[in-house]
Amino acid sequence: FFCVWFVWFALPTTMLFYSFFKSMVGKDITVELKNDLAITGTLVSVDQYLNFKLKDIHVHEEEKFPHMISVKNCFIRGSVVRYVHVPPNEVNTQLLQDSARIEAREQKKT
Repeated sequence: FFCVWFVWFALPTTMLFYSFFKSMVGKDITVELKNDLAITGTLVSVDQYLNFKLKDIHVHEEEKFPHMISVKNCFIRGSVVRYVHVPPNEVNTQLLQDSARIEAREQKKT
């Protein structure tokens, strides 16, 4: 899996990830939360705050989180996300790196 680590102090970087995750709508991703809960599901939507809506979810380590077994859809607040895992074949790493460079260059100009 390709993993994205969340850094909350740079708004332009957040917008880069927002665009990236918008392109992942309809794909399966795994969202790992700061409380060690990992949820796999189909990405329904993401907003500019990197809040995620997932459907058809599956919770990893159900024995640790039995209250989540019956949940099928969920909303995840962006501030509680530690990592987002996406299949590597869904990521154009060259395009992502180029976009990050362009954004960094633009940020230096201001």
